[in-house]
Amino acid sequence: MKIGITCYPTYGGSGAVATELGIALAERGHEVHFITYKQPFRLPQFLPNVYFHEVDVGRYPLFEYPPYDLALAVRMHEVVRAHNLDILHCHYAIPHATSAWIAKEMLQREHGRDIRVITTLHGTDITIVGQDPSFHAITKFSIERSDALTAVSQYLRDETQRAFGCAGCGIEVIHNFIDPETYDRARYGPALRPQFGDGRRILMHVSNFRPVKRVGDVVGIYARVAREIPSVLVMVGDGPDRVVAESEARRLGVERDVHFLGKIDAVAPLLAEADLFLLPTQSESFGLSALEALASGAPVVGSRAGGLVEVVTEGVTGVLCAVGDVDGMAAGALGILSDRERWQHMSDAAARDARARFSRDEIVERYEQFYRAHLA
Repeated sequence: MKIGITCYPTYGGSGAVATELGIALAERGHEVHFITYKQPFRLPQFLPNVYFHEVDVGRYPLFEYPPYDLALAVRMHEVVRAHNLDILHCHYAIPHATSAWIAKEMLQREHGRDIRVITTLHGTDITIVGQDPSFHAITKFSIERSDALTAVSQYLRDETQRAFGCAGCGIEVIHNFIDPETYDRARYGPALRPQFGDGRRILMHVSNFRPVKRVGDVVGIYARVAREIPSVLVMVGDGPDRVVAESEARRLGVERDVHFLGKIDAVAPLLAEADLFLLPTQSESFGLSALEALASGAPVVGSRAGGLVEVVTEGVTGVLCAVGDVDGMAAGALGILSDRERWQHMSDAAARDARARFSRDEIVERYEQFYRAHLA
């Protein structure tokens, strides 16, 4: 098959999953074309069967806000024609599925050529942006005009049907995935521990530091843990609320032991050294960073929010509490870290469960089957 993939290429779960999916499909012999405004952050410079097509958004004095969605539609139209694509797989409903529908209409009207549009719903396109009154109608339109739909969790499928009245849309749940070889604690040597000193536990958080991630709570949980167990907090990523986390660390007097590493593409070597992963998120449609941590053998302490309950098996691979329950999450973290035998049991269970339920090969094969079903 010849597959076009459009995603947000920046730091975040949806872009990571879309890119890893494209790479896996290419390894299985398919021709994959990424169509977006920048090379995806997890895409190496060259891979066999993988092509990147940049969307150039012209800047004219007439446009106060350059129309990326229209430029994307034109580029999709060009790539489909030039490379005879079978599928446009859009990650996020808006603007990607909207642009794909425009490209599909152009192809049908001008060339009598059809293209199948498959949309994967990831989260904020449904839970936040899509439900904003300014975007609700176009999000609903884009969902309903897609030829086929997937969602990364049962929670997100149900929320889509509730918010947009799409009970008959036939959304198939295909979870996100990990590469078991990449997220294998045994593969990596110590990178962080020599810097932080032997004996201290490493708590970790990875995100784009948006308000929904509640990074202030991450620091609050850590501060409570640090009072009883020698430890450090490693914060990977960046975003608008980094200043919130930095301020909270100073307020709580733990700033010397909270380390901000910034955006790092290859997080597996870092997760391999984490004793615990913190994700006290406000809302999580799936929780890819949590899955990567679990696969690396790091139990997760976080919020009982959205699709995260489908990833973390409470009491077995981690501890989940109500959103904002910093004390409860800190208690959960202390309960795991203070009992070495319990930590080891949860670490082993986390890695085993991630591989059993979210392994790359099985889930990529589901996407292949889904494509074929909708090309027939």
